[in-house]
Amino acid sequence: MPEVSIVLPVFNGSTTIARAVRSILDQTLRDIELIVVDDGSTDETAALVRAFRDPRLKLISCDHRSVSDATNAGTKAATAPVIARMDADDFSQPERLEKQLKLLHRHQLDVVGCKVRILSETGEAAPGMQRYQRWINEETLTGEQIVALRFVELPIVNPTILAKRAYFKMGFRDGDLPEDYDLMLRAADAGMRFGKVPEVLFDWTDRPNRLTRTDSRYTADAFTKCRQQHLLAGPLQNIGRVDLWGVGKTGKPWLRWMQAQGITVRLAFDINQRKVGTQIHGVPVVDYAEMPAADGTPLVIAVGAAGARALILSKICTRGYIPGKDAWFVA
Repeated sequence: MPEVSIVLPVFNGSTTIARAVRSILDQTLRDIELIVVDDGSTDETAALVRAFRDPRLKLISCDHRSVSDATNAGTKAATAPVIARMDADDFSQPERLEKQLKLLHRHQLDVVGCKVRILSETGEAAPGMQRYQRWINEETLTGEQIVALRFVELPIVNPTILAKRAYFKMGFRDGDLPEDYDLMLRAADAGMRFGKVPEVLFDWTDRPNRLTRTDSRYTADAFTKCRQQHLLAGPLQNIGRVDLWGVGKTGKPWLRWMQAQGITVRLAFDINQRKVGTQIHGVPVVDYAEMPAADGTPLVIAVGAAGARALILSKICTRGYIPGKDAWFVA
């Protein structure tokens, strides 16, 4: 039995699949199996995979359905107790799997990621993705950060994930939500433990035609719907009252949404002095500097300005809040 099975779903990936496969077969961790699931490709993808003469490589061919179905099929075929993901247009650095597996075992984690470089098709830093890269690589490194900030964005880039089999056995669900984000949130709700190797071990290619840019399951509205469903099923389950930090462009929609769910927003905190002392949708707005100490009422933090979360984090911790326990950042 191999130490790690890597599942790589692919559809019409003939221009990149050989490089992706080679990056896995050349890993310093040698005791692996690579399962390439050809999701009904109509180009030369399958032939390029077959050209590799490595007994650790398995090719599964199926009719074209979806990345969720293809990945689930790969999970069923995997034989290792630990499974990792890979995509056909990305590149894993040689020590990726070895270092992730060590972190998983050393700290008894369930799911492990790593830092990434987000690149364009030409290999340059992807424009428009550098803020997300900084967030992935600097703000969501520890398990505590990953859990506390999981309602902002997906804090572990999906194809970097290496996890115990139980994570992938939960299955990617087809539907109108981003399947990778949905699975990560379900795993967090189930109490799984997360971590991240603090090294850049993965090149993630941002292509204009990738699914996250072309499929309705990955729109901003779909991500918001996913956050909201999991908030209601998790931290806000059976919660009748919250406080809210931020009543600007990001915060107001969250205020209206929570009220529509029957959740009372007791107080709103904001830095904008023009809003302080007023009421917005019936909620008193209080100067953030006068925030009372934590009293068990959950705090939802809906502020999107660059650098704001770090400042808010230091403030709420001095008031006794514990991010990921009674304080939740959203976007």
